[in-house]
Amino acid sequence: MTDSVRRAGAILLLLLGGAALWWAGSGATSAASANDVMVATIAAAREHAAENDPRLKGASRFEDGGWIYAHLEGEAGAIGYQHGYLLAPEIEDAFAAVSAGMMHSTERDWEFFRKTAHEMLWPRIDAEYQQELQGIVDGLRARTDSKLDVDDIVAFNAFEELPDYYVPWLNKQQKLAKTPNLKSPGNCSAFVATGSWTKDGLIVMAHNNWTSYMNGERWRIVFDIAPKNGYRILMDGFPGVIASDDDFGINSDGLMVTETTITQFEGWDPRGKAEFVRARKALQYAGSIDEYTKIMLDGNNGGYANDWLLGDRKTGEIAQLELGLKAYKLWRTKDGVLAGSNWARDPKVLKEDAPEFDPNNKDSSPNARHARWDDLLKENKGKIDVPLAEEMLGDHTDSFEKKEDVDERTLCGHVDASPRGVSVWGWTPFYPGGAVQGKATDAAMAREMRIVARMGHPCGGNFLAKPFLAAHPEYAWQEPYLRDMNAGPWTEFRSNQTAGK
Repeated sequence: MTDSVRRAGAILLLLLGGAALWWAGSGATSAASANDVMVATIAAAREHAAENDPRLKGASRFEDGGWIYAHLEGEAGAIGYQHGYLLAPEIEDAFAAVSAGMMHSTERDWEFFRKTAHEMLWPRIDAEYQQELQGIVDGLRARTDSKLDVDDIVAFNAFEELPDYYVPWLNKQQKLAKTPNLKSPGNCSAFVATGSWTKDGLIVMAHNNWTSYMNGERWRIVFDIAPKNGYRILMDGFPGVIASDDDFGINSDGLMVTETTITQFEGWDPRGKAEFVRARKALQYAGSIDEYTKIMLDGNNGGYANDWLLGDRKTGEIAQLELGLKAYKLWRTKDGVLAGSNWARDPKVLKEDAPEFDPNNKDSSPNARHARWDDLLKENKGKIDVPLAEEMLGDHTDSFEKKEDVDERTLCGHVDASPRGVSVWGWTPFYPGGAVQGKATDAAMAREMRIVARMGHPCGGNFLAKPFLAAHPEYAWQEPYLRDMNAGPWTEFRSNQTAGK
């Protein structure tokens, strides 16, 4: 028995003994109150014991600007343990919201997702990430009395691919009648620029995450990960998930990564590897655009199909990897700009992987934002830098209406204000979703492993849940999970950061 275990046991006995004496000395105390004290005492003892676990060495967290910064380091299992322990309350909260959304949209129970994770996803996950996922469970349970297991956490990690990619494919395979009208999501507005398009001639990258406000208000982690193997990572992310998942990150070898989702994508390969695993592996191990492309193609399952916007600060080259399942295309340049807002452009990808998407429908959110990106970036050629990128991410010009507005067609999306919703994503009128945060960086910042990030609408606007639900009772099912989403300030984060520094 180790000294730390002996100390934890002694502390537990001392605390339990103190609680018992307190209970015995208070004749007026009810059994329920005594039980509450006992539960709290045991929880405190558990947390104190866990704090002495060597796997937590070097890990830390702090909060700033509405974000939670989590530093994780070491071997895969230790990184997972630190993740689960430091973010335990946020993981439990996020899991409740995400699992409720997955079950509501698909009309499948949670056991379906657990079974899918165990039988289809887990066997194809690299051993390194199996260890990290199990570590999250171990850290979570060390901190709390969580009942979540690794099947829950794997299904949770796949929340961007199972309900909107696998389930629609499965419904077609099984020829089920009266299934929900599920559509692949449309997430994000982003660009990457280099050469004559930027103020200093070097790469600038920016991205805002579009998703439901129920999930988006929880998408507020900045992960600084120093793994034993591979490159150091700085990325935004979701509690309990090993990849960024809205995908904005940089690594210590100079790779800069973001993406936007392909609207109306169709397809799934059950023999493939989960997208969240490939995306994490690519950011951790790729030191070039070619290496990133190779990792993303290896075992491609079609899940969470994206236009990946890439930059290599070492060479000044940028690229766009339009990754379908049956087709893909890679564009690259050292002097240009590449933008995304959930539209595919390669004819083969459109034909084989997104056959229902109409690139000529100027009224739709993806195409309206595409037109706005074209105008806004051309207007600012040679001026683009991080401060300007921050402004662009908060832009409210509706290119279809040709005026300033707050709706689903603007780069900073507010679908909750739109009577149209976004039908190509299955977002009904006034859907509580849109741009939930923004990030930006440039080559000089990436060299120093720095990014800037704003929690909440990049324009600075706030979303208030109570008045929204009162006005839109059709979304009452979200009430237990939907919260205010207040915008914070643009805040800088860097690797190896500590609170207040």
